[in-house]
Amino acid sequence: MSGRLAAEIKQTKPFGSLEEEAILNLHRTSSILLQVESEALKPHGLSLTQYNALRILRGAGPKGLACQEIAERMITRDPDVTRLLDRLEGRKLVGRARSSEDRRVVVTRITDAGLKLLASLDGQLRDMPRKILGHLGEKQLQSLVELLEEARSGKGE
Repeated sequence: MSGRLAAEIKQTKPFGSLEEEAILNLHRTSSILLQVESEALKPHGLSLTQYNALRILRGAGPKGLACQEIAERMITRDPDVTRLLDRLEGRKLVGRARSSEDRRVVVTRITDAGLKLLASLDGQLRDMPRKILGHLGEKQLQSLVELLEEARSGKGE
């Protein structure tokens, strides 16, 4: 089992540590999974971060969210959520307006067009995780989730 990553990336020297091998495995796996998801979104002209923002806004409902709230909920951090929302607004997938309670805050809401686009993607993207990772089985998937959560809890400290 060990050494598959080294063969995939054609590395001839041993990894510096087991931790390094684990991190590189995470990066490699993440890259492959992101590529599969990106390919599914490409025909619809969406990036993964745009899709994530639309899903966040759909979950927020009619009240919408401020830019900072969207940024906090993103799976992958985007340094410029405002520009991301500009692109979605340009496609009429979201709308923005000043908050009635605090005029300094701009609230973003998903539009009917955005909801329709997400609905058209729901089936395909809902089944994707099972197609990608279903072969692992429930016990291995639970272990993977727990290990990843534990790895994130350390945060390099």
